Amino acid sequence: MIPAGQAQTLSGSLRPSCALPARADRAIAIWLLVCCAMIFAMAVIGAITRLTESGLSIMEWAPLSGIVPPLSEAEWQRLFALYRQIPEYRQENAGMTLGEFQTIFWWEYVHRLWGRLIGLVFALPFLWFLITGRLRRPLLPHLIAMLALGGLQGLLGWYMVASGFAERTDVSQYRLVAHLIAAVGIYSYILWIALGLLQPPTGAPSPAVMPLRRALWAFAGLVGLTIASGGFVAGLNAGLIYNSFPLMDGRIVPAGYAALDPWILNFFETVEAVQFNHRVLAILVVVAAIALFLWSRRLPLDAAQRRALLLVKLMALLQLGFGIATLLLVVPVPLAALHQAGAILLLSLVLWALNRLRRIEPLHA
Repeated sequence: MIPAGQAQTLSGSLRPSCALPARADRAIAIWLLVCCAMIFAMAVIGAITRLTESGLSIMEWAPLSGIVPPLSEAEWQRLFALYRQIPEYRQENAGMTLGEFQTIFWWEYVHRLWGRLIGLVFALPFLWFLITGRLRRPLLPHLIAMLALGGLQGLLGWYMVASGFAERTDVSQYRLVAHLIAAVGIYSYILWIALGLLQPPTGAPSPAVMPLRRALWAFAGLVGLTIASGGFVAGLNAGLIYNSFPLMDGRIVPAGYAALDPWILNFFETVEAVQFNHRVLAILVVVAAIALFLWSRRLPLDAAQRRALLLVKLMALLQLGFGIATLLLVVPVPLAALHQAGAILLLSLVLWALNRLRRIEPLHA
């Protein structure tokens, strides 16, 4: 509880104020970081769900009743019968036993259940912070936006899953990437606000640092683009071919790179182009990370800022290693999931570095 003299009513918490204790901001930041950790775990669970071909195992959208798993043999048989109606079962899993179905069912069930838990972990503390007057006015629209985006992400997830029920044997790669980028975007938004609360304003950095900060924002965009391209690799199972590095079937550019017309479709629908583009983007990320680190050594940065850029460089190199190993070993599930986790961790470090370098504006109005 905050001291009585500083306690505010709900209406008071919506007025501009700098009097709220720093520990309230810290508590909010810790809560947001817990939400980030859960979204991070969700992304890894989602990767495993995709890698194990489990995403189409639940044919129903039941936000409330879906929390309860099958509790009887009859319910298991009903759900299995629904699954047997879709093309994935008929074309790829014909003859699957109930036990095998249960294996893929549990991954999708955990994925959906974890999403519901994230909603609760966000919504309940949000209401508590709001009612007890711990939220400063500038935070409120951000938190409302996060809550709304989380709900929309659940709908987008179902929209993605539904694309695999009629004609396809898997989900649309376009909807998969949209779902992935939405998750990464929500994660980044929450993390950025949390970092801003933990690192309060200390003044503007040297003007010499601002070009580096702008370049780091561009680098964050490059990392995001690379993550999106990885989503297309996953959506088309493009990592299961050309399992060599650096060449692809003995060539720098694979033979089928531009097989489709119009040409732009190759970026999203040709496995050769999708994998090649992801390789190129991953290498560009590493080159850019090294360049940013070398640039930072020539600027008047403090120890924390230099450490942040160093960690970005090291994580970029490690992530490239994860990607190459995943490709050469033909996409083993644990390593591929680690590769997805590495991508989000790299983006997290970039945001942390940006936070350290930012021209900070106080969070009050």
